[in-house]
Amino acid sequence: MKKLLFALFLTMGSVAATSCSDDDTTVTPANQTISADLTGAQEVPAVTTSATGKITGTFNPTTKVLTYTVTFAGLTPSAGHMHMGGPGTTGPISFPFPLNSADGKSFVSPINGTVTLNDAQITALQGGMMYANLHTSANNGGEIRANVTMK
Repeated sequence: MKKLLFALFLTMGSVAATSCSDDDTTVTPANQTISADLTGAQEVPAVTTSATGKITGTFNPTTKVLTYTVTFAGLTPSAGHMHMGGPGTTGPISFPFPLNSADGKSFVSPINGTVTLNDAQITALQGGMMYANLHTSANNGGEIRANVTMK
């Protein structure tokens, strides 16, 4: 009888341990928001312009997908990109913004996009080392810019 009770307690302990596994406590990271205000003063070198812009969006750390919207006024962009680089520095293009006019050859506000980031881009984004930049024919290096912050 003692052996039977001992076997029963062992079995019950096994079931209890299995039902309390750490797999039940998986936490999915929340989406992180990004934002920045684009100005000529943030360009390298600074540009005198009345143009303004804003980038907002969300980053999903599980899927590595960044969804963003860029709005702007007072300029006609000839190009637009996200670059890797900190404030006051220039850096390589990380990815271009999509052309979104009716003819598919220029930019109109707002620019909406979705991109899957690689690990280097994620590290740069999370470290405040990515910036949005809109270029014009008058300012080929960029007319308005802002380093993106994440919350």
